[in-house]
Amino acid sequence: MVNTITIGQYVPAESIIHELDPRTKIGAVTLLIVALFLVNSFTGYGLITGFLGVAILLSGLPVRFVMRSIRPLVIIIIFTFILNIFMTPGKTLLLLGPLQVTDTGLYRGTFMSIRLVLLILATSLLTLTTSPIRLTDGVERILAPFKRVGVPAHELAMMMTIALRFIPTLLEETDRIMKAQMARGADFESGNLVGRAKNLVPLLVPLFISAFRRADELATAMEARCYRGDEGRTKLTQLVVRRVDVVALLATVAFLTGTVIWFRV
Repeated sequence: MVNTITIGQYVPAESIIHELDPRTKIGAVTLLIVALFLVNSFTGYGLITGFLGVAILLSGLPVRFVMRSIRPLVIIIIFTFILNIFMTPGKTLLLLGPLQVTDTGLYRGTFMSIRLVLLILATSLLTLTTSPIRLTDGVERILAPFKRVGVPAHELAMMMTIALRFIPTLLEETDRIMKAQMARGADFESGNLVGRAKNLVPLLVPLFISAFRRADELATAMEARCYRGDEGRTKLTQLVVRRVDVVALLATVAFLTGTVIWFRV
């Protein structure tokens, strides 16, 4: 399980994408997500796919490893596709009993599935190439202007980072508990849907207990180190926007703006 899920993981490497300022990467991913919802053309999605593919190659990460981020959400992607092809009215292409596959539904289902895949890849590339600490600093610096209206920028960034950091930890804990329960005779695969849900009880109970224990240990460790939020807090490494960040962000803005203007229907 741990080897097939990449959500929340950071892979250190020496690449242009890794060295970019986290604010640049957050801004670029945000713009790409907005563009995905504005473009209504397969050709536009093809261009965005090529742009994202170039970014993956520049990151120095294996393409197959990045594609693993899609696996945990395959069921959601398939469900979205099926829901669209059966529930969207249009010209009937195929009858399956009371259900009918329409041309509009097939088009929309494929379109929505591609959109989900690109969203997953873009956000995964951000977390894979940005350490949790730098990601926290980037989010905090972006939200810093909103402190004047009472937005807890530091606390929000800290909570997001802790959540991302604990995803691999909880996955590892789940894998360990599952193997221990299977050694005791637990069966998580056989039976119908209700039976499988009942079989998950020996897994979920110790997992929740472990999660609460780790949260309590983290809170105790933070208090022992006199953590008081961002009050009087200094940083060892300051974020600096370099020329390569400006060039990368301007290139992203230009490409995505042109794609949206040209392929938005």
